[in-house]
Amino acid sequence: MDPALKQRCADMARDLTIPALLHRNATEFPDLPALTLLGSSGTLTWRQVRDEAAVLSRGLADLGLGSGDRLLIMMSSRPEHWLVDLAAASLGAIPSTVYATLSTDQLRYLARHSKAGIVVLEDDAALDRWRPILDDVPEIRRVVVVDRAADDPDGRVISLRHVSVRGAAAHQSDPEAFEKTWREVRPEQPVTLLYTSGTTGDPKGVVLTHHNVVYQCVVMENTIETPDHAASLAYLPLAHIAERMLGVYNAVYRAGHVTICPDPAQLLAALVRVRPVSFFGVPRIWEKMVAGVQGRLAAADPPVRAAVEAARAVATEVYRLREAGEPVPDELAARHAALDAQVLRPLRAALGMDNVLWAGSGAAPIPVAVLLYLASIGIDVLEVWGMTETTGTATINTPTSFRTGSVGRPNGAMEVRLATDGEILVRGPLVGAGYLRADGTVEPITDADGWLATGDVGVLDEAGFLTITDRKKELIINSSGKNISPAQIENLLRAHPLIAQAVAVGDRRPYVTALIVLDEEVAPVWARSRGLPATTLAELAGDPVLRAEIDAAVAAANARLSRPEQVKTYRVLARGWSPESGELTPTLKLRRRIIQERYADEIGALYG
Repeated sequence: MDPALKQRCADMARDLTIPALLHRNATEFPDLPALTLLGSSGTLTWRQVRDEAAVLSRGLADLGLGSGDRLLIMMSSRPEHWLVDLAAASLGAIPSTVYATLSTDQLRYLARHSKAGIVVLEDDAALDRWRPILDDVPEIRRVVVVDRAADDPDGRVISLRHVSVRGAAAHQSDPEAFEKTWREVRPEQPVTLLYTSGTTGDPKGVVLTHHNVVYQCVVMENTIETPDHAASLAYLPLAHIAERMLGVYNAVYRAGHVTICPDPAQLLAALVRVRPVSFFGVPRIWEKMVAGVQGRLAAADPPVRAAVEAARAVATEVYRLREAGEPVPDELAARHAALDAQVLRPLRAALGMDNVLWAGSGAAPIPVAVLLYLASIGIDVLEVWGMTETTGTATINTPTSFRTGSVGRPNGAMEVRLATDGEILVRGPLVGAGYLRADGTVEPITDADGWLATGDVGVLDEAGFLTITDRKKELIINSSGKNISPAQIENLLRAHPLIAQAVAVGDRRPYVTALIVLDEEVAPVWARSRGLPATTLAELAGDPVLRAEIDAAVAAANARLSRPEQVKTYRVLARGWSPESGELTPTLKLRRRIIQERYADEIGALYG
């Protein structure tokens, strides 16, 4: 980054907090739209958002929530989610959205680890899932349920309306109390706690500060030209760092208008309605978009297909020149403009992408072929890279500086270097405060010199563009960008005595599958005890009785996993693994790369 721009970003972010920006929006842009729920008739203005947050803030304070306290939120994307989050942040508390797909065991772990005194849930169905946890975690003093009219007799479970009514009374009697509280929040204080999967299976609680998220917003404003107060679309869970940044913090920073799409199945309809100027999609979204366009064109008349192919060829030529930093000849530019207006823009309009000035992809790798196809219809999807620990993007491709297949150059004042083994190390103002410890303290995530070891392996070219080549840590990142610990899945599968080894597969894929190896000693004994004619591993692999038993083992494992982690289908292999055969190390650890190469056909069939 240019030193002058670096200083400008630092100056712009200095002393800002999310509550301060919310106050600015309510005073300078009070009547501008802030939040709309897709399909609803009403829209909250920035004044109304701030007023509602103030009331809920006083109500939560009445329940004992204060500065530094943790608050867990488990509800779908809806305005109340934003309001509760902003209310907690205005108290200096630390809101943490958890995925609704987590298992009961995982939710119990988060409740204990976070030591949250208050949990906010969507409805009675969510409350039923939490009832066993409440019995085990007495530290949870209150449970607030959004869609509920009555409180429990003991007062531990109350409605959000109860909180709002009490908060409104407190705010009316002493409005200065809220003003005093939010003004005490400092940039170095935590603004959120996001749990992300670790290689051991236990999630890690990443603590991000107000300065982290505000600085990311400032850098985005100075890197990508999009207008203030722009319309955007929120469709990812708020437990995802991308949606937190784009749907909450950047919207507050830019005083934008967020339309909330709670059902991803309605995303296309939402895009067509909102027509955002910027849009971030995980790879699976872009892959589906390409598949939809290709399917539509396949059914079109030959003249239409020919016109689109001609326009795509010209657009691709222009894209390649821009990527190389070369000028586009006037004649080519004119031809491209004409074909884009006549052919490609209507195609983008059907996708709701005709106003997009910036489109990004991240959270998982995206095939270059998908990027090139999108570019050929006028949608330049630019890859970014980062993690929750880097407040989202640590590197970024921009509309004026990009390399297809790379994840861009360092974002803002971030520094990137490679360790001797190729691991990517990052340093800078976007690196979070650390991991929450069970005792409430924060464990730093950097070394003594401020470098964060990311676990990803990559290469840097001569221009500073980073390309991810591998993953040092054994995490699966599925095509929707969800981090999944294979070790946790495999350990649960191996809990069944018939299963000696299991490998979870799903990196860059839409769901998890597994390769299962039977125990060479236990399986034949088990088979004989049931009078089965099959006794060898090769014979048992196809036996329907054994398959039913493995089905039950997989179902038992899935019951303890979140939906993205669950094994959708599996393959029982016909022979065992050993150090001698190459699938295991001498200490009986899995050689994952060898396994995936050796069983590529079997894995391919699981996704066929």
